[in-house]
Amino acid sequence: YRTASGTGAPSPEETADSDVTYYTLEEVKTHNTITDAWLIIHDKVYNVTSFLQEHPGGVEIVMMEAGADATESFESVGHSPDARGMLIQFYIGELQMVEIAFSQSLQMCFSWITWLMHAIVAVVVGIMHRCYTKERKSS
Repeated sequence: YRTASGTGAPSPEETADSDVTYYTLEEVKTHNTITDAWLIIHDKVYNVTSFLQEHPGGVEIVMMEAGADATESFESVGHSPDARGMLIQFYIGELQMVEIAFSQSLQMCFSWITWLMHAIVAVVVGIMHRCYTKERKSS
């Protein structure tokens, strides 16, 4: 088996598939430079350093996501089947399952926060509108 850090006993994830290296989000975050750029796409880790200069959208686009989960950005662009197929050559491992669960719960939390903020803004705007129209009627 191989561990991302190269030390210690294998985690449960590593014993499940001995050919896969698992990385934590913290490990991936450290690979965010033009000479060492990793991305997470659909819980898979890719070292895209050698592809930066070839990316049709430019180096800057990839570097905005380097060291992070780029799934949403990757999907929103609508990459072709050929582009998706190219990912295979840059694959280096998987995101640890604990990180996946945390990421999903964090996304759920942010969706609730976003909804709540929109609701609060709507209420404040409604109150302001009511006060404004009430003032105009009294003048």
